[in-house]
Amino acid sequence: MIKHLDGAVIPTGFDVPVEPLRRATHFTGEPGCIAEARAFAGLFLEQLRTEWCATIGERTSGALLLVVSELVTNADRHSNGPYILELEGTDAAVTVSVYDSSAALPLRFPRDPERVGRHGLEIVHALAAQVSAERVPVGKRVCAVLRLSAN
Repeated sequence: MIKHLDGAVIPTGFDVPVEPLRRATHFTGEPGCIAEARAFAGLFLEQLRTEWCATIGERTSGALLLVVSELVTNADRHSNGPYILELEGTDAAVTVSVYDSSAALPLRFPRDPERVGRHGLEIVHALAAQVSAERVPVGKRVCAVLRLSAN
């Protein structure tokens, strides 16, 4: 960081992160992967708080963990192979990306409180500022961007 005292610029010895914090891990689909993905995301949030001085409230933290759970659950259910969870963040936002081996893009069903199941993408869309899905050479990538707040 840089302090401005009487117009002078003085280095403080602290570096301001320039690149977003990025972490990725892969899962085979073995039992317990969804809990491991949530734990991985929780550690990522702690690193973001430390390295980026990000202010992340419990509600925002919970929303991010829920988005990770929903996207990893979808990859686990709808792909025939391993999947990758990638997190990228700054003090303003976190992008959750899940890559899996299925080329079929996810379907978002219309709101229907009577429907049992298939609410995952509906939940992700409600919590994220932006959601996208695209085919990639290995299958598909589903991304959700969450804005960070102190709430």
